[in-house]
This record gives sequence, structure tokens and C-alpha cells, in this order.
Amino acid sequence: MRILSLLLLTFFIGTSCSSQKKADMKATEIEYSAVSRGTYKVIVVQNKTVSVTNGRNAQPVESKIDDFKWKQIVAEFSKINLKTIPDLKGPTQKRFHDGAALGNLKVTQNQKIYETQGFDDGYPPKEIENLVNLLLDFTKK
Repeated sequence: MRILSLLLLTFFIGTSCSSQKKADMKATEIEYSAVSRGTYKVIVVQNKTVSVTNGRNAQPVESKIDDFKWKQIVAEFSKINLKTIPDLKGPTQKRFHDGAALGNLKVTQNQKIYETQGFDDGYPPKEIENLVNLLLDFTKK
């Protein structure tokens, strides 16, 4: 009887944790920006919708994200420890001599903002590289 109770308790705890993670994605906004003198790119992802702005005076173009792509984004996002985002460092320093635009990833979840230090566009920190590349795919369409 104790073993059955323990198994049921473990199952319910595991189920509640996974449903909590799914609920968190509905209240999460992921924003990637790349800015320099000649470049302005902002990608905002929230609740299966993406908004892409290519240019300072351009209007954002909004579209739905298909289920396959959304699952990829959620999978990569779940690998990231949000509390360490402000401490991530980019592998290169090209932005200091106009060799690359200034890249930035900002995550807003449950009214808390987690933002990276600036890094070179195209060379994100390894911890967020896959997520950033998935977001950049939206600008290639």
C-alpha cells in the first residue's frame, strides 16, 4: 500500500511540474534584437506568435508559429537557466569595432525580465546559441 501511495504521489508531482512549465510558456515573451548603425532587427516570440521588425522605420510583421517550430523553441528554451542569462558572455568582441551588430536576448516571464549582456550578432553565447538560431530563422523567410 505504501509503495502504491508513493508511486501515485510521484506521478502527481511530475504531472504538476510539467503542466507548470507549459503554463509558463504562455506567460513568456522572448525577444532577440540586433542593432548597429546600419542594422535594426527585432524578433519577438510569444504564445505561438512571432513578430519580426527589419529596419528602424519598418512595421513589425506578425505571423503564427507552426507546432513543429514551436516545440523546438520550447525545447531549447527549457534548457536555459533564466537566472544565469545576465552573466552569459559572448565568444567574440567584433561589435566593439563595427565588425558585428550588438545582439541581445531578453526573456520576460511572470513579469520578471532576464536580459543578456550585449554580444555579437551571429555569435551568441553557447548556452543560448540554439534558441537564438531558431529565432533568427524567422528573418530568413
